[in-house]
Amino acid sequence: MGSRVTFGEGLLTWSAAGGLRPAEDAGPGGRLLVADSWLVRDGRVRALDRHRERFLRSCGECGGPPLPRLLEFWQAMTAALPRTGEWFPRVELARGPGELRLRLRHAPPLGSEVRVWATGQSDPRTVPRRKGPDLDTLARVRGRAVGAGAEEAVLVAPTGLVLEAATASVLWWEDGTLCLPSPRLPVLPGVTVALLQERALRTGVPVAHRDRTLPELDGREVWLVNALHGIRPVARWIGEPLRAAPAARAAEWRGWLDDRMEPLPEN
Repeated sequence: MGSRVTFGEGLLTWSAAGGLRPAEDAGPGGRLLVADSWLVRDGRVRALDRHRERFLRSCGECGGPPLPRLLEFWQAMTAALPRTGEWFPRVELARGPGELRLRLRHAPPLGSEVRVWATGQSDPRTVPRRKGPDLDTLARVRGRAVGAGAEEAVLVAPTGLVLEAATASVLWWEDGTLCLPSPRLPVLPGVTVALLQERALRTGVPVAHRDRTLPELDGREVWLVNALHGIRPVARWIGEPLRAAPAARAAEWRGWLDDRMEPLPEN
């Protein structure tokens, strides 16, 4: 087994000839077409194969590099991920030079609950089913939520139906049923959401797609779910008189998610 090349925080670009190299300019570079990210904790990660499949599929949808080249990049990227500490790496496909990139970032503090801006934000995304092109737009939406005293904002369709949050999927409980927005709505296919759905089906917990507006989530246990934080129950709604229900189920499901973390593969 060859020795691994280790890197610190920063932007790396990849080429077939030179592998991963620190970018000369840590700026955004060409237009971001695809992005994917996940938590790495002391060399362990959850559902990395699913993130790979989503990234490869998204690259194919927008005319990215051929599959063999993408797989070479993925192998080099995986080898370069740190095996100690908490990290939140992001793989990227961008238009122009250095189109395949790895952005190594230390993970931000992880949250066990979240305050959410209850003023539904009209969905500003141009490509809602592909992560990447709208990240800057979503960051501005989240920034407005932070300015209002919240940590996240919920995106809604023109009809007012809940879609997802700026950086997370939205799930909620109705009696004993785990609910999520209809797949016909413009929502990102979440890796963590898929894991939770599968766990529910294996354990006999009913799962349903339901159309709901934000006021219809009043008094319910609502979760924001993503690959970084896992499950964060909504502890407080900001800006509207909605009640957040106690997070009766979150601890058990969060423990199950934590147990899904596996060692990174070695080349």
